[in-house]
Amino acid sequence: MLDESLLDSPEGLGEADRRGLLRGAAEAGARVRTAARHASEAGVKELKPDGRPRAVLIAGPGAAATHTADLLGTLAGPGSPVIRLAPTGVAPAAGALRWELPGWAGSVDLLLIATPDGTEPSLSLLAEQAYRRGCSVAAVAPAGTPLAEAVSGAHGMLVPMATAPYDQEEPLAASSPGVFWALLTPLLALLDRIGLLTATPDAMEKVADRLDHIAERCGPAIATYSNPAKTLAAELADSLPVVWTEGTSAGPAGRRFAAALAELAGRPAVVAELPEALAAHSALLAGPLAASADPDDFFRDRVEEPPALHARVVLLRDRPIGGLTAAPAARDLALSHDTPISELEPEEGGDLETLAELIAVTDFAAVYLALASGA
Repeated sequence: MLDESLLDSPEGLGEADRRGLLRGAAEAGARVRTAARHASEAGVKELKPDGRPRAVLIAGPGAAATHTADLLGTLAGPGSPVIRLAPTGVAPAAGALRWELPGWAGSVDLLLIATPDGTEPSLSLLAEQAYRRGCSVAAVAPAGTPLAEAVSGAHGMLVPMATAPYDQEEPLAASSPGVFWALLTPLLALLDRIGLLTATPDAMEKVADRLDHIAERCGPAIATYSNPAKTLAAELADSLPVVWTEGTSAGPAGRRFAAALAELAGRPAVVAELPEALAAHSALLAGPLAASADPDDFFRDRVEEPPALHARVVLLRDRPIGGLTAAPAARDLALSHDTPISELEPEEGGDLETLAELIAVTDFAAVYLALASGA
């Protein structure tokens, strides 16, 4: 059950936030600036790339690496495919995970390693394997870790991960906003330098400013009625989020939101992109999860009986290209099944800014849902 009174209690939220999630979300803009400075000091601006890589391989543990690869692949497009190297192993522990380069990887490819840990032995071995194959290697990881030494030994580029003092107090959640932006920002700067995408220093400063703006709108001191993240968290109480996305950058934001709901708040969610989502989820909205599926709910004892789980559509939209949009059809489908719908659309700006806004608002919403649910 969601404790909605906690949402409007900044002190209560602070006490419940034992993992520093709200601080990570609020400091996302500062983390972007620090990470961009680390990338500059590591020499990203001085790189003289010898053409585009054939493929960009990304390795790292947990959701942060997954989301980073997803987002970079979306922004880079098909020119140089961005491929995540999924780990194998018997447990999600640093010493148990294993990564391997594909057999075709060689001197025309680029290996990126992104990890908030840096003690994974297999990632160190991966950097050495890439060096023997002739792959270029770059990594974002905490300074002074075994991986940092391995990347240096492989003549690769290491960008020290931007950390905060409280990162050492509790184990870092892979979906933590601070971890995500600390890993993503240097890789954006690197891929901008080699021409795979556009993430200039000015663009990244605008991203940081947009993240600061969202932190002001969605902070714990802002009441629920005027706080889009708290409002979304309250709307998703006792609901199955059905996340529909529209627009290039909205896709990664929606997939990250679903993952954050699972990891941080312990809530399942389904996600799909419009217009295919309308066919993929039509039966779901018409089934037992529809709001109209339980005619006896009106007579339920609101105190003794828990509410039934019903679907709620969350529509994340980027600016439609050429005015084409499936949003009206999405609204019609949801309302035809008595399914409520929540919508988020960013303010105008560059691609990275609008993406940052969607990620930031949904990150805050996942955090509020986690804290108010006691997750």
